[in-house]
Amino acid sequence: MSTAKDALQSLFTALENRDHSAAMATFTDDAVLFDPHYPNPTMAGRAAIGKGLDWGLKSIEKFGFTIEKTYSGEDGTSCAVEIDTRHFLKGGKELHFPQAFFVETRDGKISALRAYEPYGPNGFMGFMLRLSHRFAK
Repeated sequence: MSTAKDALQSLFTALENRDHSAAMATFTDDAVLFDPHYPNPTMAGRAAIGKGLDWGLKSIEKFGFTIEKTYSGEDGTSCAVEIDTRHFLKGGKELHFPQAFFVETRDGKISALRAYEPYGPNGFMGFMLRLSHRFAK
């Protein structure tokens, strides 16, 4: 029986190999993927996730995910992982940052996956937060 970490590692390996079909095979039909890096951060169902992965594969030349720590859920079907992420965009720009992923599985496949990064919000809220920090000094 595969673990939640195994399912997540299978997804990471598929992305690192640029294999859209293998990546999609790691998800249940009704899976929900949340990742704030994507144009539509919440992707519900295979069609939305497939479209999101298409965007990722077009934007990123090389994916890199190294699992540094794993925290297994008591139910055996979930886990949280700390990731050292090192991607290269098309054109060569390197993106290196930590992430945390929370994964839930059903029958060995990912049913929910949420990605979080340890940096502040972007857009207007990020601007206001940076502005408030500047004047708080």
